[in-house]
Amino acid sequence: MNAETIIPVVRNPKVQEFRPGDTVKVSLRVREGERERTQAFEGLVIRQQGRGPGTSFTVRRVAAHGIGVERTFPIYSPRLEAVDLVRHGQVRRAKLFYQRQRFGKAARIKEKRY
Repeated sequence: MNAETIIPVVRNPKVQEFRPGDTVKVSLRVREGERERTQAFEGLVIRQQGRGPGTSFTVRRVAAHGIGVERTFPIYSPRLEAVDLVRHGQVRRAKLFYQRQRFGKAARIKEKRY
C-alpha cells in the first residue's frame, strides 16, 4: 500500500505541465504576519523529483550580482498558486546540476521549437 492509494492526489489545474530545462514562473502564497500576498519566482527548472504526493521540483535563477538562488517547491502544496510556463528548453538530461557551474552565455539553453 502506498500514499497514492490512501490519499487521492488532486492536481492543481493552474499548474501547467513542464520538464527540466523549461523556464517557469512560480506564484506562491506567502504569509507575513497577518498579511498574505503572492510572491513570484521565475527561473530554470533543474530537476523534478519523486512521484505521487511527494513530488517536488527545483527552480534556479541568477539574482543580483550573479548569485544563484535555488528553491524547491512541492507540486501538491496548497501554498502553490500557479506555475506558468515561460519558455520550453531543449536539454538532453533529466537533472541539470551542471548549470550551477555555468554563468553568462555558457548557461544559455536552446529554446525548443514545435
